[in-house]
Amino acid sequence: MYKNEYNTVLVGVAFSPNLQANVFEALRMSALFNASLVMVHVGEKKDSKEAMLQKIIADFPGSTPEYTVLWKAGHPVEVLLRACEDEKADILILGALKREGLLKYYIGSVARKLTRKCHCDVLLLIKPSVERMPCSYAVVNGLAHEKTEKAIARAFYVLDSLGATRLTIVEEIPEDDVAIKVDDDRGLRKSTIVKERIKMREDSRVKKILMHIPEKLKHTINYDVQHIFGRRGYSIGHFARVKRADLLIMNAPSKLTLLDRLFPHDLEYILSDLPTDVLIVR
Repeated sequence: MYKNEYNTVLVGVAFSPNLQANVFEALRMSALFNASLVMVHVGEKKDSKEAMLQKIIADFPGSTPEYTVLWKAGHPVEVLLRACEDEKADILILGALKREGLLKYYIGSVARKLTRKCHCDVLLLIKPSVERMPCSYAVVNGLAHEKTEKAIARAFYVLDSLGATRLTIVEEIPEDDVAIKVDDDRGLRKSTIVKERIKMREDSRVKKILMHIPEKLKHTINYDVQHIFGRRGYSIGHFARVKRADLLIMNAPSKLTLLDRLFPHDLEYILSDLPTDVLIVR
């Protein structure tokens, strides 16, 4: 049975210029998911900081969910990882940072490590806002992976909770799968036939996944399937940017190894240049 997947939301609170926007986003998300909220500040508890945070919470225009504020000393990554485990968080919300002087975003070393190590889902917000910016359209990866079924199911749940109405399931197909030299009409026909067979195979796989999505959600959210031949991660990021998606939903890698640091995998392309808000599903 389909159930509420997010019962506890955790957010790292830093007293930066984006404090109000980050807190409002976390309060808003918690209310939409009908979840409790845990706010964690890595640093010393001071009366001035506590008063500032309580003033921001009091100014929140919507209904305030049940929340807890934790003040922890230590290294930000270790503190937030431990807090996610101790509080049994279902999702960690992080604000991404704009790269100075460039029109692109990066998540910084702390957020990157959290993204790799966190046991729960991670939501990266590139433009946290005090005023709600509605999420209406999302893109989710549909590649052949053991976690894809969960990612697609999570996409429907999240979009339904956020009131979104459109979803594109993107099947990224490596160009190596069509390793046919095209230098004449015969080669072109052969390449086209191979691509069509791959599309049919991938569509069949995704249809089996969609059979497990509740019919109510499939009627509420308009969804379609898009095939892309190209480099995994880079292609779907480009697609999300061009289509101006409000949210990109990706699988977390199964296991990171030394090779992941030497040769970027699909998620690394996304993290290096966030095209929009990104939800990473564990």
